[in-house]
Amino acid sequence: MSDPGLRERKKQRMYETVSDIAVRLFMEKGFDAVSVAEVAAAAEISKPTLFRYFPAKEDLVLYRIADHEGEAARVVAAAEGTAVEALRRHFVAGLERGDPVTGLSDHPEVLAFHALLYGTPSLVARAHTHQERSEAALAEVLGGDLDARLAAGQIMAVLRVLALENWRRIAAGERVADVRPDAVAAARRAFGWLAAGLPPHLRGETG
Repeated sequence: MSDPGLRERKKQRMYETVSDIAVRLFMEKGFDAVSVAEVAAAAEISKPTLFRYFPAKEDLVLYRIADHEGEAARVVAAAEGTAVEALRRHFVAGLERGDPVTGLSDHPEVLAFHALLYGTPSLVARAHTHQERSEAALAEVLGGDLDARLAAGQIMAVLRVLALENWRRIAAGERVADVRPDAVAAARRAFGWLAAGLPPHLRGETG
């Protein structure tokens, strides 16, 4: 009998390998200049096989950030304090360790990936669907009502704008060490505004 765990690991390796090959090609030649057929050939698989793993060309790139989908919801679900405070701590901790998802990373590969992502309209549009799913997951954790959906929309917008601002400054040539204090201060201000503006029952304890 085959090992389900082994099958899953092989499937995961396939995702990672094909995505890595595709991203490398896209960075070298540009997203629109590389066909799905070219990616499949480089990965030594057929186009039908590639599409079984990645239904859309954009998914080859977005796979790299798929793990972050629903991250805000997971942080809040595990929190003992308020949702906003938990997310503020999580984001600031990410800034301190240079987590690429916060935009505060000057690693060449991270900068190149972000340039590819933010510089390709179809990838930006596809990333928006990831954002929407993350927002829906967060809203569900916050209670699922209209207030929760409004709060989730505000929170996800703040996270996105903070990360994008950090990336833009780093991409423009500023040093991480110089940007970090401003980034931390901006995050604290933004989450402070969020906390002040949320409905009373969402400013209280989450669990």
